[in-house]
Amino acid sequence: MKYDAIVLAGGKGKRLDLGYNKVFYKMPNGKTILENALSPFLEDIECQRVIVAVSDEDLKKITFEKKMIFARNGKERFFSVYNALKEVKEEYVMIHDGARPYITSLDLNNLKETLKSEDAAMLGIKAKDTIKEVKDGYVLKTLDRDHIYLAQTPQCFKSALIKEAYLKGYEDQGNFTDDASVLESYFKTKIKMVNSTTANNKITFIDDIR
Repeated sequence: MKYDAIVLAGGKGKRLDLGYNKVFYKMPNGKTILENALSPFLEDIECQRVIVAVSDEDLKKITFEKKMIFARNGKERFFSVYNALKEVKEEYVMIHDGARPYITSLDLNNLKETLKSEDAAMLGIKAKDTIKEVKDGYVLKTLDRDHIYLAQTPQCFKSALIKEAYLKGYEDQGNFTDDASVLESYFKTKIKMVNSTTANNKITFIDDIR
């Protein structure tokens, strides 16, 4: 299954207190966070192009390989994806956070297999802890954790579908926390949850690397 991948590399890393974009932090394996996040897509022969959304300032820090292309980073995540989607040519697209360096080829293969029968799919991990809904510091209610998943990336879609959803979101100037939520807001397309095979943590704090 041929697809394009979007990898978002616009993070600032304030909570890591690095003083620079956290995706350029070098991990114990000698590669940066971004290089680890890119690797499975670059190695997958079915991935036709990897569109990296990054600022002009950080662009010079990236060594672009054959199928990598550049998209301008937006002021918020939504606008970075919106810009990158303009470069997508294949029928399917995977959208991934550049700060998630633990994605595996197995996860990609599971997502591709799911897209054979679905128009949208995403990685996630089932909640282990009891989940409380809280407002103004007080518990409102306990959610049924049997139905709660923690959203991860990649999130994958038929390209035409997510492009149309993003266009509507752009026109509405909506507030979205991930790509699936954009699709949820405008279409009734079912989004298949695919269990992540690893923790697939997003690097936010130094302990996420350790």
